[in-house]
Amino acid sequence: MEPTDPLSSEELEAILDELLEVEFTFRSTELPISLLLELERPEQDFMLDWIRRVASTHLELGYQVACQGTSAVEVMGRDIIEAWALHIMDVYDLFGLRPALEVINSLDTFVEDQHKRIHGSVLAEQLGVLLGFVQGLSGRKLKIAESEQTYTDTETLYLPPIQAVMPSAQENFLFYKVQVGLLWAQTRFGTFRVLHNMEAWAEDFSKPLLDLFFAMESLRLEAVLARELPGLYRELDKIQRTLDEKELPEEWLVLEQQLSAPDTTAESVMALATEYLGRLTPYAAKSFHGGLNMEAVRDCMERRIERDKAHFRVMLKHIQDEHINLEHESNDKQSQFSKKQSDPSNASEESVVEIMLDELPVILPPEVENTLSSIIMDFGELPDEYLVPAGDGEYDPNLFKEEESDPDEVWSGTYHEEGAFLYDEWDFQRKHYRKNWCAVRERSVKPVYDDFYQTTLDKYLGLIKHLRKTFEAMRDEDRLLKRQPHGDGVDIDALVEALADDKRGTEMSDRLFTRMHRTERNIAVVFMVDMSGSTKGWINEAERESLLLLCEALETLGDRYAIYGFSSLTRKRCEIFHIKHFYEQYDDEIRARITGIRPQDYTRMGFAIRHLTKVLKEVDAKTRMLITLSDGKPDDYDNYRGVYGIEDTRRALIEARREGVHPYCITIDEEAKDYLPHLYGPAAFTVISEVSDLPLKVSDIYRRLTT
Repeated sequence: MEPTDPLSSEELEAILDELLEVEFTFRSTELPISLLLELERPEQDFMLDWIRRVASTHLELGYQVACQGTSAVEVMGRDIIEAWALHIMDVYDLFGLRPALEVINSLDTFVEDQHKRIHGSVLAEQLGVLLGFVQGLSGRKLKIAESEQTYTDTETLYLPPIQAVMPSAQENFLFYKVQVGLLWAQTRFGTFRVLHNMEAWAEDFSKPLLDLFFAMESLRLEAVLARELPGLYRELDKIQRTLDEKELPEEWLVLEQQLSAPDTTAESVMALATEYLGRLTPYAAKSFHGGLNMEAVRDCMERRIERDKAHFRVMLKHIQDEHINLEHESNDKQSQFSKKQSDPSNASEESVVEIMLDELPVILPPEVENTLSSIIMDFGELPDEYLVPAGDGEYDPNLFKEEESDPDEVWSGTYHEEGAFLYDEWDFQRKHYRKNWCAVRERSVKPVYDDFYQTTLDKYLGLIKHLRKTFEAMRDEDRLLKRQPHGDGVDIDALVEALADDKRGTEMSDRLFTRMHRTERNIAVVFMVDMSGSTKGWINEAERESLLLLCEALETLGDRYAIYGFSSLTRKRCEIFHIKHFYEQYDDEIRARITGIRPQDYTRMGFAIRHLTKVLKEVDAKTRMLITLSDGKPDDYDNYRGVYGIEDTRRALIEARREGVHPYCITIDEEAKDYLPHLYGPAAFTVISEVSDLPLKVSDIYRRLTT
């Protein structure tokens, strides 16, 4: 039975002293105790639970929640306090202590935002969909970030964290989508190009001119959206009617037709704005138009223009050098670059530029095509000076090739999240996820071409032959189907039941036969290999031997399979090592990657399970399996050990099962029976006592799991 008497002052003091570690922080608990004494027992227990959760993240945050949350719980209600506490911890994870304390000190603002969330749309929750939408559009690849103001710096679209101007959550999501479409149109159809080309670029623009230009340009971009994305424009039109946006003043109606014409460009809009400056007042801004942030645009464009020019010229230098080598020409003879540029048929199209080398067209690599497209978006053309190849030592292109940079160099920087996959992590003390907590990157295992593969074949020659025969039988086996309406044999069990039904006077079933049926296997399996430092030595060798034996057998069976390793060094450096993708053929390259598997750092497992579950979800298969080869329990250099690491791994496995993935673990940890039943369940793991047994067992376990 739940206790009903309120906790006394002495009891509360003892609890808070422990939760807030008063012995070490020297915090006075007098205020939170006085506040808690005013509450009934259910509210006391509720607040103490949330103080404990928040204090597990940071003691100062726990203390402030104890003070301010306790004073507000009866007024605000439990649901608001719960959401507030979770938001405090999320902000702390993402931005640090000071922003989290600001959330605590602005409880009233948070309550107002919570009311917005009831019918509103939260950017963090819609980010994946919106990113997929904008990155599917033409032009530069754009990012999305939170800001109180709506604008773009030409590379990132900034949107408010909560959108609640429309009546429902779905309509507010569409409002976000319309804003994204209009900001994309600014970057794609010359809005900032015309500003960059003006003399006032290096100085402050005349605010009246900029306001008038933006009002006119917004109408032009609405018309562009209607032509380019008519479905989205219909949503824009619905929003205008729902919000009862004010109609344009009469003097703007004639201009609207002119601005909506297909041949209207940003340059002609600027000419109109200059012509009407002082004679025309901008109309009341529409709710979805956002604004201009010229300081952010200037900073972003100037960095990009310098970077794109340097990168493009260096790549031309590489192309020129390759051409000279292929033609066996002397380096004294310098080939010349030129361009062919076509005029767009309407204002919504970019110029098409073809690069020529000695009057012959050049096929540009994809990354150079992307840079060329970015240059044309900024200038409307390719400037002539960009066609001059870089001189020796003028520029190091690797500084700007983020996607192809060495992961070790990426990890050495401060902002490990840049370009990484971000995954949540379960904090059992909070009973809540840490948002975007793990920065994950995929790397390839460096192939090692030595005699390990052949040595393994020689060592296990007899076993390999046996496995191949076993797997061939699995591939060709027939299944006996019972209770069939037609067949080659009689189903005795079904017949007995049918005779019993007849004797009782009920209708007999006609499904009395058996027949053989050859089933098609529709299985996709990912092998998740522990590459932590503890696998050094015989364990690592046994893992590599096991994978080679398994691949030899699976090639006979024909199942789809992939192999990935994993390792970590705190949440900021979580690595997935690509060994074999589903689409790759098992060949000398894959064998060399398996041979090249080497011990790395620690065993943070949750991120690896989440990432590889995502990989499996993208495969169309009836059965999806995630089989882990490991030598020990979850562990990492930070606090990812003990109960914390086990509970996050367990939560990741629960998430995988919800996605239709069947996890299984094969381990050689002698203590595994203490924790694996809690993680995988009593029937979803195998403990191997001897390292030498691992190569002999893995294929046999796989056979049993997939039949």
